[in-house]
Amino acid sequence: MTEATPTTPAKPARRPRPQVMRLTDAAATRVKELMGRADSEILGLRVGIKNGGCAGQSYTVDYAHDIKPTDEVIEDKGVKIMVDPKAVLFLLGTEMDYKADKMQAQFVFNNPNQISACGCGESVELKPAEIDG
Repeated sequence: MTEATPTTPAKPARRPRPQVMRLTDAAATRVKELMGRADSEILGLRVGIKNGGCAGQSYTVDYAHDIKPTDEVIEDKGVKIMVDPKAVLFLLGTEMDYKADKMQAQFVFNNPNQISACGCGESVELKPAEIDG
């Protein structure tokens, strides 16, 4: 008589996590420039969403001096972007770009979750990303 070996149920394959954001070459170059001329050591930029403005929300971009345990860390084109965990669902699929012209220079967010923007361009209305299950 042979003894049956117990089998363990197979774990389902893990779905790859979607990348929260990606950077254009122009955005990555600008982040590297900012890091190079900062007056203290920075690890990258911290990106988030805050409530306010005429459309309801606006993007925030600040220097990141540390990585918080709850940050979503994106490494793209040689730079790190730390994303506030409360902003992740609003930023899924976003491309961060950098545009400069005669009148202004700024980071621009090409976000598929954006519903509308105010006329001045300072605030947006965002919806959480729909994740296929």
